[in-house]
Amino acid sequence: MSFQLRREEVLDAAGLAAMLEESPARAAQAILLAAGEGEVEAQALLGQILLDGQGIAQDQPLALRWFGIAAGRGHLMARNMLGRCHEHGWGCAADASVAAQHYRAAAEAGLDWAMYNLANLLAMGRGVAQNQAHALDLYRRAADLGHAKSMNLLGRYLEEGQHCPQDLPAAREWYRCAAESGDFRGQFSHAGVLADAGHIEDALGWLGKALATGNEKFLRVAAESLLNAPHPRIRAMGEAYRMRLSGGM
Repeated sequence: MSFQLRREEVLDAAGLAAMLEESPARAAQAILLAAGEGEVEAQALLGQILLDGQGIAQDQPLALRWFGIAAGRGHLMARNMLGRCHEHGWGCAADASVAAQHYRAAAEAGLDWAMYNLANLLAMGRGVAQNQAHALDLYRRAADLGHAKSMNLLGRYLEEGQHCPQDLPAAREWYRCAAESGDFRGQFSHAGVLADAGHIEDALGWLGKALATGNEKFLRVAAESLLNAPHPRIRAMGEAYRMRLSGGM
């Protein structure tokens, strides 16, 4: 049985997300057909679902191939995902220098995610010469485009005065923006600002949001920090983070 995918369905990201959630196998078949017909957005999406194994058998080398096809046709997120594949060794040997080349191409074309990913390599000196000033500039550019993770990291640079003048009010504002944009690290940072100002209820609300979506690495570090907090209700939230790590939530 084959499925038809209208052009507007391919191009409507929200519609595709709903379709993938409701019927991943049906959506995958429709995307596969559209990709084969040359629809570049479907080609990039096919790479993603192959990478994730969403509605289709996971196949990282084939995902890499479809990202390459879409990237060659100018799809910026596909170019960014080529970088991700090369950075992490998904479907190919890991090579941070090749990843940086793909990130740079997409970043120079204006993609916020590529700016963020390239900035991470520059900040750590992975695959490229370490350059914190350039990393900071990229985080700032991505943050200005609304990239939530970059907002939080820009706030960190400003709070600590790393490679820029310290600016606490600006740091706090970027943390708030990151939190409101849904970044769990930004929510945690914003909660810290609120707790320091004595707004414990608001801080707990944001800590709860971060707890709901944070990954294991984040939860581990965050729990340790919260368990040493001066306020007992914040310490209790640290216990909740630790319980989540142990599978108790």
